[in-house]
Amino acid sequence: MKQLILDYTPYCTRVALVENGELLEFSVEMTSVRGIVGNIYKGKVENVLGGMKAAFVNIGLERNGFLYVGDSLVDKSRLHSVMPNKSAKLSGGDVILCQVVKDQFGQKGARLTTDITIAGSYLVFLPDSDFIGVSRKIENDKRREYLEQLVKSICPIGSGFIIRSAAEKAQDDDIKKDAAKLIEIWQKVLEDFKTAPEKSVVFEEATLFERAIRDTMYDDVENVIVNDALIAKKLTGRIGGAKVEVYEGERNIMSHFGLSAQINQLCERKVCMPNGAYIVIDKTEACTVIDVNTGKFVGSTDLENTVFETNMAAVECIAKQLRLRNISGIVIIDFIDMLLPEHREAVVNALKRALKSDRLKTTTVGMTSLGLVELTRKKTRLPIDDFMLQPCKNCSGGFVISDGQLAFMLRNEMVDFMIAHRCDTAYVGVYADLYDTVISSRILEKHINTSWADKKIYLYVDENISRDRFALSENEPIIKPEIMTCITDIDDKGEDLHK
Repeated sequence: MKQLILDYTPYCTRVALVENGELLEFSVEMTSVRGIVGNIYKGKVENVLGGMKAAFVNIGLERNGFLYVGDSLVDKSRLHSVMPNKSAKLSGGDVILCQVVKDQFGQKGARLTTDITIAGSYLVFLPDSDFIGVSRKIENDKRREYLEQLVKSICPIGSGFIIRSAAEKAQDDDIKKDAAKLIEIWQKVLEDFKTAPEKSVVFEEATLFERAIRDTMYDDVENVIVNDALIAKKLTGRIGGAKVEVYEGERNIMSHFGLSAQINQLCERKVCMPNGAYIVIDKTEACTVIDVNTGKFVGSTDLENTVFETNMAAVECIAKQLRLRNISGIVIIDFIDMLLPEHREAVVNALKRALKSDRLKTTTVGMTSLGLVELTRKKTRLPIDDFMLQPCKNCSGGFVISDGQLAFMLRNEMVDFMIAHRCDTAYVGVYADLYDTVISSRILEKHINTSWADKKIYLYVDENISRDRFALSENEPIIKPEIMTCITDIDDKGEDLHK
């Protein structure tokens, strides 16, 4: 059974796609810093680089967006609403309608396009592309043909649609309503563009919760469980046949469903497989490198078969980790060397099959004589380790668990501690940076405002504790800390999804 688990806090939202207790996909979105993929902007061209066939566009962010505009920098029909002469070249100072297709990464600005798309539950609207496409995951030829004809009959002249996988089991009326809604959104975008100031957003993509619902409808999700009644009310009736449930237990929703340990493992370089073998994942500036190792797995026949069995097991593990961690760009996999060509071919074919279920496009290149396989995975949103990891202050190039992730881990331990000891007061010692993160993020705020309003939790700085350890006790520290705050007395001043 597939479930969608939604964890809301004023600090951030987390979404887990789960099947029979196993984590399949995991996403995090900060409340204060939402991703911008899908947002549509009224941008201003700052400069055009003819040699790169690109333009840099100011969309109001700290870094200009990058727009690749074709061989001759010709403005296509996407710019018809602001540039009557469709054959005109872009130049500095032009105001254009553009959409973010790739988030900002590192020192690189957002990747932009003038080929606007607006995603719905069953369709993706292409305002200026006379094209009807059908998802390859809809394999029934009769259903594909029927859906194509249905959508053609409701498609505006000069526009197009991509039919999403969720449409395979959808009713005709639901598809028509989705199309009408997307066309309405586009008309509003055009109207807002006329009056919006330069370098501003004219359409904001859905929140993480809404995208999760929209993008997993075709995954046969049977129920959606959320830890907030108001959000559950908003989602009811918008998720096909799935049932919406509200979780009201004391423990965090991810811990209750046994997912916290699986989530925490996403911070680790080493991923162990059931047979004792393991893979190691390392991120570099240019690519992600994955190394396969036999570990404790010794096989039962000979070395070649042991190596082959290890590589085949690693294929499933690697495909899963790519999805869970949202690893994208260039990925180099160092499989263990195999002597037999048929074994090398079998491993590559197995990898391609395993990646077919990936929501993002992947392209796999054959294996070299050294056992290296190169693949590319479409890069859109930030990888999960951008939230869960941060550069180490004590070394160059290394990564440690982020303060934000440690705050979640602390919350879970704190809640479990108070439940286990049945206490109403707790003292929690942490290192200085984590103290600041917990206070500023208000990570416990939602919990406090519901079932823990009468409890007292005192957070203090312990200079002698390591950054990834917590000191929890029912008793006040013997030596009074210089910095200590009762975090259950802090008033709510944060933004939230209810607005």
